[in-house]
Amino acid sequence: MKNPGAGEFRAGAALALLVGGLSLASLFWVPYGYNDMEAERRFLPPGGAHILGTDNFGRDVFSRIMEGGRYSLLAALVTVAGSAALGSVLGLSSGYAGGPADEILMRLMDALSSFPGVLLALVMVSLLGNGEGALAVALLVLFIPSFTRIMRSGMLQFKNRDFVKAARLWGASPARLIFAHILPNVLPSLLSASVLGLSNAILAEATMSYLGLGIQPPLPSWGRMLSESQGYLFNAPWCALAPGLMIVLTVLAFHFLGEGIRRRFPGGG
Repeated sequence: MKNPGAGEFRAGAALALLVGGLSLASLFWVPYGYNDMEAERRFLPPGGAHILGTDNFGRDVFSRIMEGGRYSLLAALVTVAGSAALGSVLGLSSGYAGGPADEILMRLMDALSSFPGVLLALVMVSLLGNGEGALAVALLVLFIPSFTRIMRSGMLQFKNRDFVKAARLWGASPARLIFAHILPNVLPSLLSASVLGLSNAILAEATMSYLGLGIQPPLPSWGRMLSESQGYLFNAPWCALAPGLMIVLTVLAFHFLGEGIRRRFPGGG
């Protein structure tokens, strides 16, 4: 029998290895310093010593792509890890407790979700100030509601199953019921949502950086590279195409991985 989701998973894994490999390699080697400027190298087209060309300051685009990937991926990973952890605790606890506490928490999640994502992130960054920390908090708040709903749904699906009732009769504490008996059954759902969430986090980080509210100079990020290159899009299109292509490839990588996991474990997605 054909393994469902295998094709999507392999495609996503290949793209993720490509993007992740380039980003990790920047820890040890880059062709040039990401902020090295030379006026005589301005707007060099791709080829020769600069395989992706140079920008308006004479900086090597390929080096900045490698370094920018590290910061963009780190921001996405921190966002998704934090929101998945907090959303899991909130969703599992809310679904297990039920009653007014569950109702109040879910209405709060609905209120957060009712705001457009970018607008909510803009408000958070405006309140906290620019910088990596403010960006992480803003994206964390943005992603918590979706993970809370997913884990609450999983709790409601399993908390009245026979194996949970049996464990309760044997005297298992609520914490043991939640984390030892129910959580393992909803992990496929959490894993799929987390991987898919990485693609959304990459887009969100790129959007915020494009607007100047994300990762700040001199650190590179793909969104800021797009923003900086829009003024000379027709004169040096490679400056915008390179970070734009990396964003697309990264989003596709995590989307395919998430879809592959969801199709492989349909009960968890």
